[in-house]
Amino acid sequence: MFHTEAAVNTRHWSTLMHCLLDEENICFYSQLSKPVQQQDPLKMLSTEPPVSVFTSENPSNDNSQNNTFLDSEFRYRLFPAFYGVVFVIGLVANAYVLYVLHHMRDSRAMNEMRIYMTNLTVADLLFVCVLPFWISYYCQNGNWIYSDTLCSISGSLFFVNTYCSVLFLTVISVNRYWAVTQPLVAASTDCWKRGVIISVIVWAVTLAAAAYQLATPGIQEDKNAVGGTISRCFEGYQNNNDKSKLPVVVIHFIIIGLFFTVFLLVVLCNVRIACTLLAQPISQPRPSTGRRPQGTKRRALRMLCAVVGVFVVCFVPHHVVQGPWTLAVLKMTNWSEETRQFLNDAHQVTLLLMGLNCILDPIVYCFSTRKFRMYIQGHLKKVKQGKNCSNHTSTTGLSMKIRNQCEELSVFEEKD
Repeated sequence: MFHTEAAVNTRHWSTLMHCLLDEENICFYSQLSKPVQQQDPLKMLSTEPPVSVFTSENPSNDNSQNNTFLDSEFRYRLFPAFYGVVFVIGLVANAYVLYVLHHMRDSRAMNEMRIYMTNLTVADLLFVCVLPFWISYYCQNGNWIYSDTLCSISGSLFFVNTYCSVLFLTVISVNRYWAVTQPLVAASTDCWKRGVIISVIVWAVTLAAAAYQLATPGIQEDKNAVGGTISRCFEGYQNNNDKSKLPVVVIHFIIIGLFFTVFLLVVLCNVRIACTLLAQPISQPRPSTGRRPQGTKRRALRMLCAVVGVFVVCFVPHHVVQGPWTLAVLKMTNWSEETRQFLNDAHQVTLLLMGLNCILDPIVYCFSTRKFRMYIQGHLKKVKQGKNCSNHTSTTGLSMKIRNQCEELSVFEEKD
């Protein structure tokens, strides 16, 4: 019994000293100052500490936990390598496509399509030009070492490339649908003027949407794993207060809704084109080319699948994940940390897939087109022969036989 009372008294004075050192728990000392005989010795010997003494209930700590940056460490290894490949291939491919498009200005069958593909290529080149900054950003483990202006420009060009590509691919799909279903009406209008007007509208809409990113600071300060300060570029959603969260969510979901509306339009146009092509009877080969229309249909159908494929691979995954990811980052739902981390990891993967579009666009709309293949084959053949064709490509880069074959293609081959 003596040992029990000694232990109780020792526990009592130890707890008393903790209370005297903690100004926030003065009230708790009044409870500990009661006579020891009135308390159960077994309870006094419990190893569980008083909550008010050892547990912090400071709301500011909870707030700092809510503002923790949701990160995916794998991206610091994957993104630099992936974007490096995209930069090299995208720069070479799009620069060469722009060169070919410029020197094909005499090809009368490429007027409107050439305008759209030129704008699409320019949008891809703008994105490729800022990729070195993003590669550096991920090599620095998410630390932006450049100016805030350069951060805003780099983030805005990522946005511009994404939605310029979406809109120009949509315009090309609608243009093909119109040319196939109403060829006489499409041919009777001024194709060049229509192409220029539509291109100006697409750029105006996209740049206007990106103006907000240019006008607001792009860099947000954050803490790294060792307690230092790093600069995040367009990755500060967790710092938003409750009043600014709702507008962010609304803007993101409006963009998502508009994208799927455009995607539905692309699918409908290409399905209608496919039905029109498949409904046409098989005829004899044309004497001028010796090619069967059935082969032309297959090529056209492959191109239709490629159009939808670019959307499905590059853009649809991002816009499927974007909504839940926004809610997870802003903590507007009661999802677990595992769910939030999964959504953030998936979001990073979809960003990589969107970067593929600057490689797939030249392949789908340029290198897989008969006229481009003929032109490129003729150009490369002359390069191999050691001829200087740079000064004559626009007029004599192709032989008359190849040029005549290009002009004799049907409307399906023109849009192929």
